[in-house]
Amino acid sequence: MKTTIAAGIIALIAAPAFAEAHVDADTVARIEAFLASIECQMDPDDIEVEEDGYDLDDVICKGGNQFDIKLDKELNEVSRSAE
Repeated sequence: MKTTIAAGIIALIAAPAFAEAHVDADTVARIEAFLASIECQMDPDDIEVEEDGYDLDDVICKGGNQFDIKLDKELNEVSRSAE
């Protein structure tokens, strides 16, 4: 019994805090449209779902500048940081 409980605790500790969430095709299209409107683009595989919205990694904008952009759940830009 103690071995089973210990194994369960170890499994919980080793498990990620949450599974990688999938971004549906409609949301990807809306994010890509937003990026196009600000003359930027990115690989859709670099869209990460976060608790409060989306993290866009390695966004390349006109002029070659690269950013990480955070969007809220309604796809409004909340922050941008240069890489």
